[in-house]
Amino acid sequence: MRIWSVSNQKGGVGKTTSVVSLGGLLAAQGKRVLLVDLDPHGSLTSYFGQDPDGLERSLYHLFFEKRWRNVDYIRETLQPTSMDNVSLLPATTSLATLERQVSGQDGMGLVLARSLAQLWDDYDYAILDTPPILGVLLVNALAACQQLVIPTQTEFLALKGLERMVHTLKMVMTSQKRQLPYCIVPTLFDRRTSASLTSLKEMRRTYKESLWDEAIPVDTRLRDASFKGVFPHQLDPESRGVRAYKHLLASLDREEP
Repeated sequence: MRIWSVSNQKGGVGKTTSVVSLGGLLAAQGKRVLLVDLDPHGSLTSYFGQDPDGLERSLYHLFFEKRWRNVDYIRETLQPTSMDNVSLLPATTSLATLERQVSGQDGMGLVLARSLAQLWDDYDYAILDTPPILGVLLVNALAACQQLVIPTQTEFLALKGLERMVHTLKMVMTSQKRQLPYCIVPTLFDRRTSASLTSLKEMRRTYKESLWDEAIPVDTRLRDASFKGVFPHQLDPESRGVRAYKHLLASLDREEP
């Protein structure tokens, strides 16, 4: 299993859209894909028609009573999506209380990695959607993944979030004594605006070595797919956004160690 985390310490930059788009394109290639929602807001869970307030089982429950050790429990927690070879490990809003409940407990930073190890032969890829704050959930994602994707909206405030995310990543790599490949992905790019053009230019100046050489454009078809609860390529395989994510996927596959 390859594990990718889609992370940024700022909301509204396209994390969930990136998770869904990349996961759907991998599934269209015949890959078995697991999407994991680590965000208490449950945007990825809601995307596929599940209620983050009403689920009896979710990622939250794997953190307690060592449920991550029970592979049958994990499999029974998974939810379907609009593609047969894509499953969802959903979130509930209870994740918002996790930081307080597990504070000081040993091993809480590795629960996700241990859970995914139980499913290692079931899937070819796991893609993680993470919260925009540094805490036990983001630490779990960074500890579990082999590749980090950092979507960053092409506007000034998002650059500050990117700066924090890169700083966090470097701290985690130091503490874990390992290198974690990462790719910064410019998102919501609108070449008609000076804000997008200036922000992209600044990204290229500051993060040249780790920045993807294209950008995900603003595309209302991505929003339409979210409204219908389907993968973007299912709605419009030739939309600008889908074409851009195809290029990103090819780039990430080339970068895999």
